[in-house]
Amino acid sequence: MNAKAMDHALAQMAQKIVSDCKDNFALIGIRSRGVPLSKMIAAHIQKITKKKPKVGILDINLYRDDLSEVSSQPILQKTEIDFRIEKIGIILVDDVLYTGRTVRAAMDALLDFGRPKYIKLAALIDRGWRELPVEGNYVGKKVKTTADQVVKVLCKETDGKNEVVLKSHFSAKGGSASGGNQRK
Repeated sequence: MNAKAMDHALAQMAQKIVSDCKDNFALIGIRSRGVPLSKMIAAHIQKITKKKPKVGILDINLYRDDLSEVSSQPILQKTEIDFRIEKIGIILVDDVLYTGRTVRAAMDALLDFGRPKYIKLAALIDRGWRELPVEGNYVGKKVKTTADQVVKVLCKETDGKNEVVLKSHFSAKGGSASGGNQRK
């Protein structure tokens, strides 16, 4: 996806969120790429509704079930949810929906803040390969992948450009390709 296709997908996701979630809701971006994506979706929602939705940031590092595989010393970042989540709908936003484990960790972390009216999932890319019964409610694009491929979402805020790329996990020399979160 180039920047234009990415923006179009996010605009369509925002339109669907607005039509589905007529009551009080907030967007919460999962660190790291879910954060800029949630802000982009919020901007599209504001264009549609003329109201700025609440946006929060969620760090899930302590809730991951693969923490020992990721790092012996996880880098904790700040969770920023400056509103009550009780009795409102929450749209979790992430870049790539893969195994479902990131979403499970995000729901565990979110429930420590209270019990929302509902939790729905917005993911820019759904690449399949689920290990848990998790499904995206708002998906920008479904991409068929193989187990050795990586979907990398780049955001202007963090990477200097908006783009989605698909690449092989292993290079021709057998080394691991850089980038991409394999346990999403």
